[in-house]
Amino acid sequence: MSKPKIVVVGGGAGGLPLVTQLGRKLGKYGRADITLVDTSSIHVWKPRFHEVATGAIDADLDAVDYRAHARLNHYRFEPGTLTRVDKERRTLVLAPITDADGEQVLPERELDYDYLVIAVGSQSNDFGTPGVREHCLFMDTRAQAERFRERFMNTCLQANYRNDPVSVAIVGGGATGVELAAEIHHAVAMLKLYGHEHLDRKQLNVTLVEAMPRILPALSERVSAAAQTRLEALGVTVRTSVMVAEANEHALITKDGETLAADLMVWAAGVKAPEFLGKLDGFQVNKINQIEVEPTLQAKGNERVFVIGDCAFLKPEGAEKPIPPRAQSAQQMAHHTAKNLQRVLMNRDAKPFEYRDHGSLVSLSNYSSVGMLMGNLKGGNFFVEGWLARIMYVGLYRMHQAALYGWPRTLLLLAAGRFSKLVRPRLKLH
Repeated sequence: MSKPKIVVVGGGAGGLPLVTQLGRKLGKYGRADITLVDTSSIHVWKPRFHEVATGAIDADLDAVDYRAHARLNHYRFEPGTLTRVDKERRTLVLAPITDADGEQVLPERELDYDYLVIAVGSQSNDFGTPGVREHCLFMDTRAQAERFRERFMNTCLQANYRNDPVSVAIVGGGATGVELAAEIHHAVAMLKLYGHEHLDRKQLNVTLVEAMPRILPALSERVSAAAQTRLEALGVTVRTSVMVAEANEHALITKDGETLAADLMVWAAGVKAPEFLGKLDGFQVNKINQIEVEPTLQAKGNERVFVIGDCAFLKPEGAEKPIPPRAQSAQQMAHHTAKNLQRVLMNRDAKPFEYRDHGSLVSLSNYSSVGMLMGNLKGGNFFVEGWLARIMYVGLYRMHQAALYGWPRTLLLLAAGRFSKLVRPRLKLH
């Protein structure tokens, strides 16, 4: 009797922990064949893209190589981009892979599955705003974060040579925009230590633009106010209740006709699932391409397809809002789906998913962090800021690493990182 085939598409905050658990629980003991599909060959935790973008971390050192991780955790990695799903035949099709010269490396391929998990995450939503795709930078992938870093470093190099100011406009006052604004200030402070003697934070103009009345609108007013106070103390200009109507090569144009000129423009507003999900046959999707799922996280109309993370739409019964597109949501869904897949393989019913909001933390680079934690403490939740919030924020990433490597390897990685700082620059400069 052949082993059941489980294919997970997307190796992000949900997909990678899922195949790790499935590999350890099922693949290791020959109870199932586990395959991970992703367009990239490495994983970098998306909440750290703002640090990749400014050189605060070296993505090559922090990345997880899927092939190496697969070998250690008893699953298989298949590079590729999902294009079609045939739910009747239980197959999926991956697009051909080409190299930088356009030469085909791998042809179109077809994979069989008994159970499919779609975990392809989300991307920024430009809402069709004219000029945004052509003139703004994005933070949805590692490649986009690296592109910003290259443009940012070149802009700083020119500004130092000419003794000119540097201006950056960031659209979107969510976690990505807020964290990037603070990280840019930290990067400029570090660059002054590495030969940019004419460049300092006094010559840096960072403007954060948010359409809502306050930044971090998904979090509490107290967290929002604390974050804005700290950003403004750094020198960031925070503009709320401002909507961008278009972008050109050198500026953002607001709906009120105001021109916000900038050397670099970043779009970090809005969230939507990848466009191709809306084109897959047989799935119910909403207006931002999320696949609608049952409480068990199975796609509506197909019990053999699970959907987790940002690309899943689930509004729990009695809830006012759907489950938010956050890393903690994806991780909780991954843990739950791993258990559900083990249940269905034993011919038992899948259990409904219950989301637990543990709060949110926002990093303001090395300067501070703010957030709200939720739990069973007196009062239900509490506000944290400063060094305590910073330690907790870093701890979240270490917990993510522990889920992938286990605590012994995670502690070794932490020690290796500390030693590397003795010989490496405090900012990725190349």
